[in-house]
Amino acid sequence: MSKDSLDNLNTRLKAFAQTRNWEQFHSPKNLTMALIAECAELVEHFQWLTEEQSMNLADEKREEVALEMADILIYLIRTAERLDIDLVEAAERKIAINEARYPIDKVYGDARRASEYD
Repeated sequence: MSKDSLDNLNTRLKAFAQTRNWEQFHSPKNLTMALIAECAELVEHFQWLTEEQSMNLADEKREEVALEMADILIYLIRTAERLDIDLVEAAERKIAINEARYPIDKVYGDARRASEYD
């Protein structure tokens, strides 16, 4: 996913909200509340599935999951736009932080939290 695709989505989402006079409702608070609700809806699709079942969704379930993920992405992009945050740049910074916190020689094959390593 390139920054251009995020920029294009952002432009389309902003126009969608503006033409409906919805920007007044798109505060960071409201958008993040909607985001967490959509995350919960995504989780519901996987609740009680085995690891293998979660990796092998039926086509209909996979489409439902894709649309929930799209909702999450939409709210995330809208929140970033409202706060003037470059998501790609922020993700690059976070990856660099994680690379430093989780050096390969220390964490290879081990999924503990950073604070649990010596």
